[in-house]
Order: sequence, then structure tokens, then C-alpha cells
Amino acid sequence: MLTLYHLWLSPPCRLVRLIMEEKGLEYDLKAEKIWERRPEFLKLNAAGEVPVLVNGKNHIAGFTAIIEFLEETNPTPPLLPGDAHARAEVRRLVEWFLFKFKKEVSDPLLSEKVLKKYLKLGVPDTDIIRAGQTNLGHHMTYLSHLTGEMNYLAGDEFSLADLAAAAHISTVDYLGEINWADYPDVRAWYAKVKSRKSFRPLLKDHIAGMPPPDHYTSLDF
Repeated sequence: MLTLYHLWLSPPCRLVRLIMEEKGLEYDLKAEKIWERRPEFLKLNAAGEVPVLVNGKNHIAGFTAIIEFLEETNPTPPLLPGDAHARAEVRRLVEWFLFKFKKEVSDPLLSEKVLKKYLKLGVPDTDIIRAGQTNLGHHMTYLSHLTGEMNYLAGDEFSLADLAAAAHISTVDYLGEINWADYPDVRAWYAKVKSRKSFRPLLKDHIAGMPPPDHYTSLDF
């Protein structure tokens, strides 16, 4: 049985969950309060970060290593296309969301709107929030370009790129940061991804004292 150490609204952790759901894997979840820096957890990942995947006596730290491990050990259904050029495009988009979107949007919004409140670290910095919101607008415009031309982000077939993007979009949507009326093509794409069986566990996530907007769980939003 696989065990995933995670945080509920962490996009990389959500991506790992989505991959395991797509591949029909059984797993347990353990929410890890990384700010406590438990010695037992630091033995699994000296960086003190999630996600960490435990597989029997072995463990894998870091989202890129976990993603590669899951795809290599569970190739069905494949989340990477067979063509080398198509795989390169999927990987480019995965990197875009796991690094660029994370740095410019997810991290600042989660830090200011969730972690500061949860850890009682003071008043959120409105300048940082505004910068994250501005960056979100730029990324949503890029997503509109991608979704306006193709069925999925990297082409006509569903792929890891869609899961990586949706992991971040779902987190930002939980925070109520997306005005879906402004992005009809992205909304249509997200509705398809959100309707997949693999997405159901994420829609059940609920942070105490921080409920999502009503449309978060709706497939018709």
C-alpha cells in the first residue's frame, strides 16, 4: 500500500493524488504539518517538504521524482503520449505549472491567504496577494489560448499536462480567485477535467474554517 505525505491544498500533492487516482492505485493519505519539522518526517525528506511517497520500505521525495516513479511503474493508462515531440510538449507544460505558475500564483496566494491565517502569522500582505492575482490573470489568458485551440492543453488527448494544470487551478479556485465568466474556454476545459472520476476526492477536500466557494464542487459552474 502506498502512503502519501501531503498537504490538502498543495498543488504538487494534488497532482500526485490525481495521478494515483487515474492509475487506479490504492493509497493512504497522511497530512503532514511541515512547519513542525518532525524528526520522523525529516528522515523521509531532509528538505522537510511534501509530497513524499512511501512504498513499503522505500520512499520517494520530491514531486518530479514521484511523478516519474508513478508513470514508470504504472504505465497504464499512460499519461505521456507515445510521440517524442508530443511528450516534450507535455513535459514543457507540466514544468510551466509546477514551477512558473507555482512560483507566481499558487505559492504567494496560499502563503498569504491560508498559511498566515492558519499559523496566526499576522495580517496577509495585500501587495503580495495583488501580485499573485495579477499573475493569475496572465496565466489564465495563456490557458485561454491553449484551450481555445485544442481539446486538451497539449493536443487532442488528455495527458499529464492537464492534471498538472488542474492541480493548480483547483487550489486557486478553492480560494475563490477565478472569475470563470471571463474565461469560457478554460472553464469548458476545466469542466471536462473536473468531471473525471480521479477528481472526485479533491472536490471533497475541506479546510476547517476555510470553506470553498459554492461552485468549487459543482460540475456545472
